[in-house]
Amino acid sequence: MISKTEKAMKWSSLIGGRDEDDKSSAKQTAKQIITQMSERLLSELGQEPDLVIAFVSHHYSRSFDKIPGYIKDKLKPKALIGCSAGGLIGGGEEVEHDKGIALAGAVMPGVNLSTFHVFNEQLPDGDAPPCEWEKIVGVDNSVEPSFILLPDPFSFRIETMLQGLDYAFASSVKVGGMASGANEPGRNALFLNGDVYTEGMVGLAVSGNVTVDTVVAQGCRPIGKPLTVTACQGNILLELDGEPAIHKLKSVLEDLPPHDQELARNSLFLGVVMNEFKTDFECGDFLIRNLVGLVPEAGAIVVGEWLRQGRTVQFHLRDAATSSEDLRLMLKNYCDRTRLSGAGAQAQGALLFSCLGRGKYLYGTKNHDSDNFREYVGEVPLTGFFCNGEIGPVGGTTFLHGYTSAFGLFRAKDSAGSL
Repeated sequence: MISKTEKAMKWSSLIGGRDEDDKSSAKQTAKQIITQMSERLLSELGQEPDLVIAFVSHHYSRSFDKIPGYIKDKLKPKALIGCSAGGLIGGGEEVEHDKGIALAGAVMPGVNLSTFHVFNEQLPDGDAPPCEWEKIVGVDNSVEPSFILLPDPFSFRIETMLQGLDYAFASSVKVGGMASGANEPGRNALFLNGDVYTEGMVGLAVSGNVTVDTVVAQGCRPIGKPLTVTACQGNILLELDGEPAIHKLKSVLEDLPPHDQELARNSLFLGVVMNEFKTDFECGDFLIRNLVGLVPEAGAIVVGEWLRQGRTVQFHLRDAATSSEDLRLMLKNYCDRTRLSGAGAQAQGALLFSCLGRGKYLYGTKNHDSDNFREYVGEVPLTGFFCNGEIGPVGGTTFLHGYTSAFGLFRAKDSAGSL
């Protein structure tokens, strides 16, 4: 479907339904809250939105099945997508472990909006041609779509889906997050137009007069020096630079200052270089993966990623200061790329998919990522939620991440340079 004809892309972002909004909020129904928020969105946008994105805390779980209907009745969007959330982002704020509803409304002239829902059983096998992946998402690679993906963590093989989409839509952006808030299968909600699902994944493909840029901040810094994988079996790292992997790790840790040695007890990771053609590596050049365990008798390390001999890797640490520094660096790099590319259209709206382990839990203060986004990118409406896993590209390949913030920034393609 194609959006209405309008002069410019425009976004609005709101959070409502919190107890602190007004004294009567605790007694308001989801329908009343959405009615109030819809009136504000319509006032800010000046017309009915083409797209609405909704994230809803589990305090409103009894109304999950009705919420899409409330939104469609009041805002009449061409497309609606969203999910349940363990924390909300919108209107310049981050609401963690508290009640609320976050809504983004977007007027998107000349933009094609195509929604889809996928169950595990529908996923093509590993030998399927690209057309099979095009079929399940309902769009053709020739339209150069970008994707927003919202899977349920209990019931969907998202990594299989990402591999298939990267295969069939190699140049397309894929960004999103895993629904959160529930601690058992069947309790999360996935919103798609007028329907609500408790399994699978909902998604949105956007194409036409829109460009989606991404910023993925994994929150780590490298320690030691880059090393070469000289022996491995699957995700078992056997040797680094010709030495047993455990021995190499011990030598790296021994050279660290006491503070970092202490940090390494609980916050040690492995970064895998994604672009082997580079010679000087920066934070954004690594895919960060967990160290799952040790195999002392083999001198090996078990890593949360399939490895390959000859790959360059480097150990990393994560803490609040490092994560904050990495976020600021990634946002600064994005702004620098935008300026240098001569991009004629600034982002008009953005989505943020942030890990449940970030926010106040990591930084000790609220609104950390939102405030940094505003400092670097400006007053761009930002909406999102705290996820059970974040989806975004590193080095041209899309991955499921942890402890990450993945941004998707939307701007009109007209007169825009390429990033």
